[in-house]
Amino acid sequence: MSVSSNSRPTATRRFLATKVTALVARSGRLNSLTPSRVGLRPQDAPYSPTGAHFRAANQRLRKIRTGIERRRILLERNWRRSSPQHALVYMAMLEREVDRARRTFGLFFEIFSQRGSDFAPALAAHDVIAADCYQAIRDADPFVLDRPLLKPVCYMEHGASPSTNRRGVQLNRLMGEANPFPVIRIPWDRDNPWQPVFLHEVAHNLQADLGVWNENRDAVARRLAGISNPLATTVYRRWHKEIFADLAALLLGGPSAAWGMLEFLAHPGARALTYRPGGAHPTGYFRGLLLAEMLRRMGFAQEAARVQKVWTGLYNPQRGHRLPGHLLGSSGTIVPAVVDEIAYQPRRNLGQRALADILPFTRDQEAAIRRGGMLLARGRVPQLPPRHMVSASRCALQMGGDPQRVSDLVIHHLAGLAAAQRMQPLIGRQRAAA
Repeated sequence: MSVSSNSRPTATRRFLATKVTALVARSGRLNSLTPSRVGLRPQDAPYSPTGAHFRAANQRLRKIRTGIERRRILLERNWRRSSPQHALVYMAMLEREVDRARRTFGLFFEIFSQRGSDFAPALAAHDVIAADCYQAIRDADPFVLDRPLLKPVCYMEHGASPSTNRRGVQLNRLMGEANPFPVIRIPWDRDNPWQPVFLHEVAHNLQADLGVWNENRDAVARRLAGISNPLATTVYRRWHKEIFADLAALLLGGPSAAWGMLEFLAHPGARALTYRPGGAHPTGYFRGLLLAEMLRRMGFAQEAARVQKVWTGLYNPQRGHRLPGHLLGSSGTIVPAVVDEIAYQPRRNLGQRALADILPFTRDQEAAIRRGGMLLARGRVPQLPPRHMVSASRCALQMGGDPQRVSDLVIHHLAGLAAAQRMQPLIGRQRAAA
C-alpha cells in the first residue's frame, strides 16, 4: 500500500527517518579489513596472515557489500512512499545484509587480530604444520592437489577440542556465506606443538579439498553392506568423516600420533563405552580399535599391539557398557574392513590411488621422528618436516623433556619458518627448506 508522507503523523515519519539515517550510516562501516585495522603492528608481520588471506576476506566482504547497496537503494527509494510497516520491512531486509557483513567482518577480525597477541608465534607455527600436511601430498603426488590453494589459518577460541571450518563450506555463523580458506580453531590451552588432534583437524580439510568426502561415505556403505548388520552399516556411514581424519592423522604423524589421539580420547569408561545415537564421532572404544588396526596396516605391528592392550585394558566391555550389540559383536569384522576401505582402497578423485599412497608414512620417517624427539628432549631442534614435529614433540615429552622447553623450541623454530614463508600464501609444489 502506497501512502504519502503527509497521511501519517509527523512524529512517526520523523522517527522512521532517523532510523533510516542511522541504519544507512551503519551499513557502510564494515567493508574492509587491513592489518592496521585489526591492530597488527609492523613487528607482528612475521606471524600475520598473508595479503592473499586479507584479500580473500575482503572479497567476501565486497560481495556482501553489493547486497547491502542494493537493499540500501531500495530502502531510500521506497520507504517514504510506503506505509510505516512496509518501510520497516525495507529496513529489516537491509539490516539482514548488514548483519551478514557484521558476522563476516567479526569472524575475520577475530582471527587476524590474534596475530598481534602473545599467541601469534604459536598460531603461525600451527599454520606451518597445516600447510606442510598439504605439502606432503604435493611431494608424494603433485597432480592430486594441482590447483592453487590458500593455506589454512589458525586461531584460538574456547572449546575443549580443536575444530575446523573447511574451505568453501557455508557457515551458519556467517548466515550461509562460504568460507574462503580453511580456518582451524585451537582451544586456548592446546597451543602446544604435541597435539596430534591438530593433525586430525587438518585432515578434515584435506578430505574436503581432495574431493573424497562423498566417495568415501558411499564406499564404506557398500563395503559393509554384505558383512554387517544394516544398522551397523548406517552408523559407520555416518562416522566416515571422523574415521578418515583419524586414519589420515596417523599417516601424517605415525605411531606417536596414535598415542596422542588416545590421550585426547581417554575419558572415564561411562563415556568411552556409551554409544551416542546420531553422533558424528565414533564411540571412543571403537575409535581406539580403529587406530590400532591402522597402525597394524601401516606396518607397526608391535605399536598396534600395545595400543590394543592399553585401550582394551582401560575399556573392557565385559565390565559393563552401553554399546549396541550390532556394533560390539561385529567390531572384529567391521574395524579391519573400514580401515582398509578408507585408507587402502583406490579412489577416483585420487587418480585411482589410495589415501596411504598419497600420504605415505615409512619406518624411516618414524625413526627420524624418534631421533628428533631425543634431540628436543636435550634442547636441540631437529631437521624434520613441520608435521613430524608434532610427533617428535610428544616423543620428547615421553623421554622426559621439559614441556615448556620443548614447546618453546618447536614454536620458535616453526614460527621462524612461518616468517620466511610469509610471502607464499599458496600451497606450492616445492617444499620450503625446513
